[in-house]
Amino acid sequence: MASSKWETRIILVAQMGVGILGNTSLFCLCNFTLFTGQKVRCTDIILSQLALANSLVLFSKGIPHTMAAFGSKYFLNEVGCQFVFYFHRVARGVGLSITSLLSGFQAIRLCPNFSRWMEHRMRSSKCIGFCCFLCWILHLSVNIFVPFRITGPTHSKNLSVNTNYGYCCALNPDRFMMLLVVVIFSTVDLTFLGLMTWASGSMVLVLHRHKQRVQHIHSNSHSLRPSPEVRATRTILILASSYFSTYSLSSLLSLWMALFVIPGQWVLDTSIVLSLCFPTFSPFVLICSDTRVTAKIVLFHLPGRENTFC
Repeated sequence: MASSKWETRIILVAQMGVGILGNTSLFCLCNFTLFTGQKVRCTDIILSQLALANSLVLFSKGIPHTMAAFGSKYFLNEVGCQFVFYFHRVARGVGLSITSLLSGFQAIRLCPNFSRWMEHRMRSSKCIGFCCFLCWILHLSVNIFVPFRITGPTHSKNLSVNTNYGYCCALNPDRFMMLLVVVIFSTVDLTFLGLMTWASGSMVLVLHRHKQRVQHIHSNSHSLRPSPEVRATRTILILASSYFSTYSLSSLLSLWMALFVIPGQWVLDTSIVLSLCFPTFSPFVLICSDTRVTAKIVLFHLPGRENTFC
């Protein structure tokens, strides 16, 4: 039991450190041209919002649970618990929406079936900023009732408590309210998951067809570097598969805990670790696939250019 607790503590601390570093780096890459030497791109608005949502998930979910894993229990009062859980739900939903928006934006740019008007609109910074603003407003509104089912740790002995997180408690609402919550959350989440699935599938299909057309060009080249199409396809597949796997497992565990059983500590820890996986590792996937980063790395390793960035 003691070794299991220490494993959980180590995993949570590692996730927090790696996640904060990755999202801070992604946010800086997208917002400070001093680090890139180039103008801010339209997708940088979306990526900066994704880094912000990921950071909010890590701070609202990771930090309290890490403190609880190290033995702290009464560091939040009832209002603090409600605040933390509300903004975790908001940030989690915004992360899903922004990821879907990023997939849709790239699909519109890549697929030839969309009109030039829509492509031009999606390239507008104002349009992208407005879409990100709507994502925040949507989830701030949908999750408005979350604080009403959260209470402080002093109520852990209450019979109406369904889940005790160690630092906060989730109350057990009546069956109708629980069904309403599940329907609302499922509708919103499935809508954005459907958009992400369609956009990712469309991009993979278009890139595969394009790769087949230009395969003879790349076969004549002796370069060992993968083509841009292959790199783009890998990024899409890694992001989509990692999000679907971690999000699905975390959602199933959360639904199981809410509807059927009073969970044990290992179930809570597993659910927390899974919910933090995507916010922790997704910024590194995006950074490593960013052409500004790869171009700097290639330039740095060119012969005679070792002192380029001094």
